[in-house]
Amino acid sequence: MLERSAASAVVGVALLVGLTSACQSTTPAGPAVTHDGLHRVAESRMQNAFLKPDVDFSQYSRLLILDCYVAFRRNWRASQSGVTRRDMENIKQTLADEFRSVFVAELERGGYPIVEEADDDVLIVRPAIIDLNIVAPDRMSAQRSRSIAASAGSMTLFVELFDSVSGEILARASDRDTSRLSGGIQWTNRGTNLREARRMLTRWAGLLVRKLDEVHGRGGG
Repeated sequence: MLERSAASAVVGVALLVGLTSACQSTTPAGPAVTHDGLHRVAESRMQNAFLKPDVDFSQYSRLLILDCYVAFRRNWRASQSGVTRRDMENIKQTLADEFRSVFVAELERGGYPIVEEADDDVLIVRPAIIDLNIVAPDRMSAQRSRSIAASAGSMTLFVELFDSVSGEILARASDRDTSRLSGGIQWTNRGTNLREARRMLTRWAGLLVRKLDEVHGRGGG
């Protein structure tokens, strides 16, 4: 059985592998077939998507979401002023909590219950957010109620999907998103304002719901 914590695996991401239509303009890189037998999806809403051949995802109607691993861009702190290790850990934990909150809300709203135990109809989602980039202002260390504002915040989502009973990996995907607002990702330790981060997470969760709807024959896809 997979460990509950994803902290030991900044591994891939498989949210909605196989989402056809509206292919991202980014040119995929890497092999057509991975070392663990996943095949690249030629057209996907995710920038990189891989799928185990001949998997019937319609058998999965519930999900078990593991804790989201969060990692900053390498040397991110060195480029900031007044940012402590504790600040970074707080940001990581808050973003991981936001991931769970957004994904649980979107999936349950779409009719896909979140559970805590393995079963034949349960799909495990193992997520990671990596290469997190937030540009912090110099004034951060001068205030107790600190704020981090990114002019061009960005992060990459990686997710893997597993059969919860056998533990077999079924899909992997990754996708990078960048703040669309001039103010970028807003961050405040008190009354956290993660509007742009939530937008990114909501988009990714929505893609998963739409893929699940597609394989279950719900709605118009």
